[in-house]
Amino acid sequence: MDIKTASSLHRLRLVSAPEAVSFLLLLVCSVLKRTTDFNAVPVMGAIHGILFVLYVLFWLDAWNRTKWSFGTAALYFVLSVLPLGGFFAERRLKREAEAAVTASRARREAAVKA
Repeated sequence: MDIKTASSLHRLRLVSAPEAVSFLLLLVCSVLKRTTDFNAVPVMGAIHGILFVLYVLFWLDAWNRTKWSFGTAALYFVLSVLPLGGFFAERRLKREAEAAVTASRARREAAVKA
C-alpha cells in the first residue's frame, strides 16, 4: 500500500467517529427540541453536515485509491448513515489498515531475502 492510499484510509478513519458522535448528538438535540425549549438543532445540524460531507469526500477518495469492490464501498457508505455506523467503520478501517501494513512489511522482507 502506498502512502497516499494509507493517508486516504487514515483520513476516513479519523472523520468516521466524530461524524457518528455528531449524528447521535443531533438526534438528542432533535428530541430535546421537541420536549423542551432547548434548540441546538441548527448548530448541531451544521456541525454534522460538515462532518458528513467530509466523510463522503474522504470515502470517495479512499474508494478511488484502494479499489474497493462495490460491496465494500457501499458498506462504508451505509455505515455513515446509521447512527452507530461510524464507530463500526472506524474499527473496520483500523483492521484494514493494520492488515495492509502487515502485508507491506511481509512483501518488503520477502524482497530483501530474495
